[in-house]
Amino acid sequence: MRIISVNLNGIRSAASKGFYEWLARQDADVICLQELKAQEADMTEQMLRPEGYYGYFHYAQKKGYSGVGIYCRQQPLQVIVGLGIDEFDAEGRYLCADFADYSVVSLYLPSGSSGEERQAVKFKFMGAFLPHLKELRASGREVVVCGDWNIAHKEIDLKNWRGNKKNSGFLPEERAWLTHLFDEAGFVDVFRSVHPELEAYTWWSNRGQAWAKDVGWRIDYQIATPGMALRGYSASIYKEQRFSDHAPLTIDYRD
Repeated sequence: MRIISVNLNGIRSAASKGFYEWLARQDADVICLQELKAQEADMTEQMLRPEGYYGYFHYAQKKGYSGVGIYCRQQPLQVIVGLGIDEFDAEGRYLCADFADYSVVSLYLPSGSSGEERQAVKFKFMGAFLPHLKELRASGREVVVCGDWNIAHKEIDLKNWRGNKKNSGFLPEERAWLTHLFDEAGFVDVFRSVHPELEAYTWWSNRGQAWAKDVGWRIDYQIATPGMALRGYSASIYKEQRFSDHAPLTIDYRD
């Protein structure tokens, strides 16, 4: 089973850069999208239902903002739109597809990089989301939470870690929250389990020559329950084409 996660930084923009032509060649079973920056009225048939896939979406109320989606070959048993918390659901940040023996979540965790107010929202989201993740873990289902988590976990996960210790995305509290998720709540960073020592990134600033110089951050993850994580055997970040300021993260899982 192949799962892809990608922050598109605008689904219309990514489509214009060849995203759907690339996707048609990937033979993926599930594709999790973040940052649609679109409402349903903006979506083309290709965006709603690429050939061979069902499409599900959680749009933000604010136009041109946030939003997540899931494409899947197999129709889910149910799709859960939102966390049930109005403040966050208005921003279109959570979508869960339940299949017979596993669930896949597309997540877009808030960014705090624009200032203290949004950082406070990010911390509030993290505080509400951790109990939800623990409930998923306790349910006994295998779960993969794919998406833009907007946190680099360790020094290996961003090029300029020394200069970012006080910046959103690498704050001690954010990193400790991920550590708790892995060490206490029992979830697994599947890319890191496949590539323990690999320095690889999924997001690059548009400033300077970050992309050209590979001065990036690894903030896009597939974080899974242990049984699901054990099935992950191949993980790659696609950089040959650029659809967004993020790169697609592909992980293959044994059936």
